[in-house]
Amino acid sequence: MTLCLTRPSYPRITLIALSLLLGYSDFAYSQSTELNSLDRQIEENPESASAHQQRGVARFMSGQFQEAIADFDRVIELVPEQEAHHWQRGIVYYYAEEYDKGVEQFELHQAVNPNDVENAIWHFICKAKANGLESAQSALIPIKHDSRVPMMEIWSLFAGTETPEDVLQSAQRKGPSGFASRQSMCYAHLYLGLYYEATGQIFLSEQHIDLAANKYSMDNYMGKVAQVHQKLNKHGNIDHP
Repeated sequence: MTLCLTRPSYPRITLIALSLLLGYSDFAYSQSTELNSLDRQIEENPESASAHQQRGVARFMSGQFQEAIADFDRVIELVPEQEAHHWQRGIVYYYAEEYDKGVEQFELHQAVNPNDVENAIWHFICKAKANGLESAQSALIPIKHDSRVPMMEIWSLFAGTETPEDVLQSAQRKGPSGFASRQSMCYAHLYLGLYYEATGQIFLSEQHIDLAANKYSMDNYMGKVAQVHQKLNKHGNIDHP
């Protein structure tokens, strides 16, 4: 049984079930309806890794972080060889304030996805929360090449060799259509927000997270992460529209 699929828009191993991959725009995050449906599926088939994965995603998006972790743990129980691939669990660890477990998850993922800047950054911010900024900087996972714009500039920002302005300048470069990529802008602002959060500049962090979640919103997994983060910033929970 294999549940390894790719995250929308660029190659990356994920465990999200095919129904989610086929289009986040078609996935209704009306949490109660979706969760009720998934609860029924799991009652009927408790060995379904796919259903547990989908419910873990839905629970994360609805702010039920511990419950999401429980579902992702169950996925790994059912498909043990997927543990290193489960970067989604690492992200939930961050929001559940289980930072040491997040560090461990992203170190596992590095072994199977060695050129992913996002993995290095989530490892950094978990490490910063657990052990302090200096420890996170010294443990920053080296990345040789991530072709997605502006990922290498984001990595260099966390390494201390480039600036937020460098990240935005890269993200704003016009593509063949004559416009900057909306996804590039969403990711730039999301990771600038996480950078400022890690360095204690909360006002700037909230500004950039808001831009990622609203003006440059994306209907993919990391776009949804930005929206979860923005609601937590604004309300302390994500139950508000």
